Amino acid sequence: MNRIRIVLLCLLVLGLLAIAPHKSSAAPVHLPAQAPVDYRFGVIESYQNPGEANALGAAWTRVRFQWAEVQAGGPGTWTASVSDGQINGEIGAGRTVVGLLIGIPDWAREGNLPRGLHLPHTDPNNTWANFVREAVGRYNGRINHWIIWNEPDVNDPNAPGFTWGGSVQDFFQLQRTAYLAAKEVNPNATIHLSAFTHFWNPNYIYEFLDVVVADPSAPDNNYYFDALTAHLYFQPDSIYNLIQQFYGAVGSRGIPWKPVWLVETNAPPIDDPAWPVSNFTFRVAQQEQAAFIPQAFAVGLAAGAQRIAVYKMQDTVDDVAANPEPFGLLRMDGSRRPAFTTYQVAVQYLAGMQGVKREEWGHWGQIRLNQGTHATTVLFSRLPAPQTVEVVAEANTAVLVDMWGSRRTISASGGVFTVELPGAICAQTAGDFCMIGGPVYYLVQSLDGASVPAPPPVGGPPPVGTPVANDTPAATGTIDPDAPTNTSSATHTAKPTETPEASSTPRDTVTPRPTRTLTATATAVPTDTPTSPPTETAVPATEDALPPTAVPTQEAAAEVPESRGSLSLILLGVAGLGALGLGGWWWNGRRQSK
Repeated sequence: MNRIRIVLLCLLVLGLLAIAPHKSSAAPVHLPAQAPVDYRFGVIESYQNPGEANALGAAWTRVRFQWAEVQAGGPGTWTASVSDGQINGEIGAGRTVVGLLIGIPDWAREGNLPRGLHLPHTDPNNTWANFVREAVGRYNGRINHWIIWNEPDVNDPNAPGFTWGGSVQDFFQLQRTAYLAAKEVNPNATIHLSAFTHFWNPNYIYEFLDVVVADPSAPDNNYYFDALTAHLYFQPDSIYNLIQQFYGAVGSRGIPWKPVWLVETNAPPIDDPAWPVSNFTFRVAQQEQAAFIPQAFAVGLAAGAQRIAVYKMQDTVDDVAANPEPFGLLRMDGSRRPAFTTYQVAVQYLAGMQGVKREEWGHWGQIRLNQGTHATTVLFSRLPAPQTVEVVAEANTAVLVDMWGSRRTISASGGVFTVELPGAICAQTAGDFCMIGGPVYYLVQSLDGASVPAPPPVGGPPPVGTPVANDTPAATGTIDPDAPTNTSSATHTAKPTETPEASSTPRDTVTPRPTRTLTATATAVPTDTPTSPPTETAVPATEDALPPTAVPTQEAAAEVPESRGSLSLILLGVAGLGALGLGGWWWNGRRQSK
């Protein structure tokens, strides 16, 4: 009888608790997170908040293995800052993990270089080869992409981003050793060249490639790298120009086509009350950061970037000491900055790209993506003034989506869709234009006569060495000096136009944290003719492709209305009281039967 009384008492307490006011009932409750949307789009350090990375729709991430940390106790030790559990969690969530190898522990240091670096990679006294072999072997099958070092072109020992004290020839030996050692352990590994900032030394990539092609064994070893890496911040204009320049640099040395990954990009805000910034690099508002994300994605794809990631997932305590500005899509407390939402929307509407072309880059930006059954045109003003833009109609109606995900149907008139673009905030200018354009719009047209679909599921990435389709980029030229700039809106007809010369651009940032740029510097026009990937080629799936994933039409992390949460609690309370009544009836009947 005592047990029965205890059970009834618990049921009573449960019922009363359920119908009592609940403090968390007003808090947002997130629905299950969506899977990665498109293999191209990632976020750095997603393991800092994997749940929100799932909600973001990020498909890949980067994990840093600082040699001085993971083997601080000597060559027989291994203590990574990111655990096996975290790495397995990322893989289980559908994200591709990319490893970054960097650093020299004191026990392996010989001057500015790893001890034994210039020995053959098979020599047991080549400490760098041993470290690479250990890392690639340890994570074989889980991590198959490896970036070798970070921004060796930063040449000021006093700069926060300074990581390499050797010569260009020394760095080539580092890259060659890593490539050969990694391929011995995992022949299917993709070995990335370190990211170059361009702004510290615009000629570094050319100097490095000259050393590469001088090695007679380079052609037989794929020139010791399978992909290039870029870190480009703050300015969409420079993202396009410099990715094109990287392709041109490789082609100018007679090296076969290599994919370029934009592994770090962002424009950190200075006006977030959670992290106000007075000593900033460039003046960027939170709303501008939100607009920058889809602009960077669109122009990066148009320039030929095979994958693009935002640095970074979430602010951490360590960031405060290292950075004047916050780079996280999430604040330190886990709350979302506006750019989080525009990332979610961007990857949905840019997913499934099969071909891309930058059609306009004057008073407004216009990038058209071919997505098979439909086409999406990305639009934004590049001036403080609003722009009225006419886009050639390929259907009678289209869906117009703002960067926050709100959709509406518009009709064509006279063979065009007319779109009103708000002016940019333009907190920071770059030449004659705003450094970051205005709010982004997506104009989605059906190409097969059907209704405009929700963002489609996508296939996997192309194999390394296969370029993703890009239409011919806009020609390089100058802007009409008589064209209006900060005046009232003007009507333009969308067509391929001339591209302005690269405008002033900040120096890029470093890993694990971007370094601060003191002054903006002019971006030189590429000295070599850029080479663009071929046009309109298929994008085949490969073994590391993500499985096709349905993409929700609403935000992945939609909130459950408070009324639904309250109703659930009420029902739980009723159930508890009902159980209490039923138990009492049973108990009374049991007593009467005695």
